[in-house]
Amino acid sequence: MPVKIRLQRHGKKGKPYYWIVAADSRSKRDGKYLEKLGAYNPNTNPATIELNIDGAVQWLQNGAQPTDTAKAILSYKGAMLKNHLVGGVRKGALTEEQAETKFNAWLDEKMSKVQAKEDGLSKEDAAAKAKALEAEKAVNEARIAAAMPVVEEVAEEVATEETATSNEEE
Repeated sequence: MPVKIRLQRHGKKGKPYYWIVAADSRSKRDGKYLEKLGAYNPNTNPATIELNIDGAVQWLQNGAQPTDTAKAILSYKGAMLKNHLVGGVRKGALTEEQAETKFNAWLDEKMSKVQAKEDGLSKEDAAAKAKALEAEKAVNEARIAAAMPVVEEVAEEVATEETATSNEEE
């Protein structure tokens, strides 16, 4: 039975949400699957990916073939690297501890890059909000300044009417 690691679409129209699954290659896109390996939400920035790396590596070791998109996701989360390192351990090129330290070092570097992107996005959002607030304040000040002469004219008219009525009473 040829096994594929692929995406299974969920979510509503225009808001996709995917499960990463190991499934028989002959089953339907959203049909039966052998094991759910994780989830992928492309609606957030950066995309949210939850993945059982050990389960994905186990399926890759057993011969499962990832689709192009699934392979990109597995590579992004480090499952392809871990699979490569496990192959090196099996061949005797490196020890289990060396493979684990290499994988953890790569994972730390990847997390720092993702965190830097998230920080940059939050700074951009804060800057955009501050700019919008300044623009709104400028518009409000202009509106208030435009309304002030009208208020002063009305106050002058009321004052002249009051003086005129007080003159008539005398």
